[in-house]
Amino acid sequence: MAALGAAPGRGLAIVLAKPPRPGEVKTRLAGAIGLRGAALLARAFLADSWAQIAGLPWARPVLATTEAASPAEFGLPDGTEIWLQGDGDLGQRLERLLRQALAVSPFAIAIGADTPGLPGRLLDQAHRLIGSRDTVLGSCDAVLGPCADGGFYLIGLRRCPPGLLADLPWSQPTTFDRTRARFESRGITVGILDPWFDVDRPDDLVELEKHLARGAVSCPETARILAAFERDGVGRPFPS
Repeated sequence: MAALGAAPGRGLAIVLAKPPRPGEVKTRLAGAIGLRGAALLARAFLADSWAQIAGLPWARPVLATTEAASPAEFGLPDGTEIWLQGDGDLGQRLERLLRQALAVSPFAIAIGADTPGLPGRLLDQAHRLIGSRDTVLGSCDAVLGPCADGGFYLIGLRRCPPGLLADLPWSQPTTFDRTRARFESRGITVGILDPWFDVDRPDDLVELEKHLARGAVSCPETARILAAFERDGVGRPFPS
């Protein structure tokens, strides 16, 4: 779908996701819950992530996917704005999407569809850091949300010079540090969010279950699928 103009002062919030097809998503979880289970969980992750992003009053939601597909295939409503990520590594795709977003909006954030239950306070924190020039916090050019594995769960920019995300080490313990250093070397001021986690491996499901048990996150579709797995005897890679 073609991009629409953003309202003045309103940003774009991009959710990156693959079509939730068995064998193509969440493959590191498939050994424990099967290919179909991994696809069901990926679809649930996206449903919960999208519900939160679509509810933001300060940003227009966009789904960025790896190949052309209808909103129905993702379980999303008709009219969902969909962009293609295009070719290249994660840095090339992220840079392309963020530059496209910044062409029509004063700021943009991007998350993956693997952070179900991402607290709204972290999204609002990102908005305060880059979404307004009216406060000291809003003076940042960029924002990053660090993960314990060395990556980041959120990136946000007010400007994106060509090559900003080129040749960085992706999915490595140094990803966050190298990205932050790259920004600072280009004169881009960086705000750092509170840490959070994404869900890629069985151990990450342990963490998600703990947060669900404490009521520390809200991801109803993900919780429903996990409860169905337990009820139906689908392998649980973490202790109950």
